[in-house]
Amino acid sequence: MSRKVLTVGEILVEIVATTKGEGFLEAQPLIGPFPSGAPAIFTDQLARLGTPAAIVSRVGDDDFGHLNVRRLKADGVDVSGIEVARGEATGSAFVRYRPDGSRVFVYNIAHSATGNLRLTPEVDLLIASCDHVHMMGTALSAPGIATVARQAVERITARGGTLSFDPNLRPEILDTPGLRQALVDVLAKTDLFLPSGDEIFLFTEATEEAGAVRELLDRGIRDIVIKRGHRGASHFSHEGRTDVAPLSVKEVDPTGAGDCFGAAYVSFWLGGASPRTALRYANAAGAHATTKLGPMEGAATRQELDVLLSPTKGGSHVQ
Repeated sequence: MSRKVLTVGEILVEIVATTKGEGFLEAQPLIGPFPSGAPAIFTDQLARLGTPAAIVSRVGDDDFGHLNVRRLKADGVDVSGIEVARGEATGSAFVRYRPDGSRVFVYNIAHSATGNLRLTPEVDLLIASCDHVHMMGTALSAPGIATVARQAVERITARGGTLSFDPNLRPEILDTPGLRQALVDVLAKTDLFLPSGDEIFLFTEATEEAGAVRELLDRGIRDIVIKRGHRGASHFSHEGRTDVAPLSVKEVDPTGAGDCFGAAYVSFWLGGASPRTALRYANAAGAHATTKLGPMEGAATRQELDVLLSPTKGGSHVQ
């Protein structure tokens, strides 16, 4: 039987400016809303790959909330842990791309329905039904979400479940009171660590990647996967190192690529795939995610990833 994966965190809509520039100090044409939120993107990609997936979150009883719940449910996600709150607003992110490809965000998360996430009887039942928990650093930065997230980690790992951890941290939240200790506590229970680039140095005094990896493996983490974006990805364990090259695709929107990468890796990791196989599919999932406008629109099925990895597309088929 496939192991069921629980994710805890924000659900929101993303609304994107169709012009490039420095922000929203003047009116801009917009497109959206798109279903979004890093944990929601992750769990949607998991479900599209056939891995049992569930999310604990909270949305407003509004169009934005129903848009998200409907999308996740249609893709096979267990949405029983999503509370729909009357009189509250669903979180939102307004996004504008700069000419260099970087992004400017205006968020409403902390004061949205998600910011008031709490343990409910439905959430208790859902936690009890899951065998693996995936944690993102952003879930530990808001008090309500963090309380539920840490409960899920404690309960699932205490009964022998596994934990994957993606720091997924924006620089502006790193100084949130209590966040660093919460991150360290989660890392201590982590089986699979999924940092992006320099996030490998967040929890070590090492100044070189090899030293940071070695220190974290010696602290008990079984597998480390470093996401390198357009430079591919690498897997590390006590058995050695595996690298995969990037795939060439026409990028439309990179938002959500890292979440789709992580979901695909977790899906294949839980299924017992080799690091090389898991990396190649994860790399393909991240690449596929960038080919569609909207953070969740590029979440792929196994068949779509097989096509992307086929020799005719410039990849190689992986069994």
